[in-house]
Amino acid sequence: MTFMEMLKSAWKKSGSLLCVGLDPDLEKIPEFLRGEKNPLFRFNKAIIDATKDQVCAYKPQAAYYAGLSADEDLKMTIDYIHEAAPGIPVILDAKRGDIGATTKMYVKEAFERYQADAVTVNPYMGMDAVKPFLDRADKGVIVLCRTSNPGAKEIQELDVAGEPLYQHVARQVSTVWNFNGNVMLVAGATFPEELGRIRWIIGDTPLLVPGVGAQGGDVKAVLENGKTADGTGLVINSSRGIIYASSGRDFAEASGEAARKLNETINSYR
Repeated sequence: MTFMEMLKSAWKKSGSLLCVGLDPDLEKIPEFLRGEKNPLFRFNKAIIDATKDQVCAYKPQAAYYAGLSADEDLKMTIDYIHEAAPGIPVILDAKRGDIGATTKMYVKEAFERYQADAVTVNPYMGMDAVKPFLDRADKGVIVLCRTSNPGAKEIQELDVAGEPLYQHVARQVSTVWNFNGNVMLVAGATFPEELGRIRWIIGDTPLLVPGVGAQGGDVKAVLENGKTADGTGLVINSSRGIIYASSGRDFAEASGEAARKLNETINSYR
């Protein structure tokens, strides 16, 4: 299946719009795991086992592995998701985007080396800088649009021909860039009104929504502004609020319960 087919199937099969962000910090994972071989993978494996029935996607953030020379843990994590939760897509959060020759190497990294199903990209350099990703019709390309961080407005709300830049990005990406029907956009939960404007612009194009949980995004506002007519269209990510639900030996069970509760909250507004 293509990424979009996987995502639609996962929405239906799991009854969930929840994505768990696998962003393990060695200083925050339970102490008893830190001395083990591949501690980040061991932590992730337990989280995956505890949450796989509650999610429509997983999203490992590449920097948490690269910063610790733990590329092997990232590869093992993605391989394990494909094995233990077949049909659940994996989004590699890497925010790539560069001149064409370099981007082709990033494509190999994401889709061949790590076997991810989708990757996040940065649109700042224009279409040619991400086209090698867009050309992969079987994979998902998730473009930054209105991000969840406080400083996003410094650039993303600049006026461009009478509209904020993020709205121009939404329009451009959902039409011209989406020639293979494999595009999503990032719209932060911390700015629900802007998320609603993006939804109005892009129609049924799916949205990856960070900012729920530790960043304080309001679930009800996200659903009211972002869901499509069939109650889907969203991949709502939570990382710290789920993976660090406990720092003890019950961390996996606690993460499973946190995912279940958040999933129930999300579905109550669908």
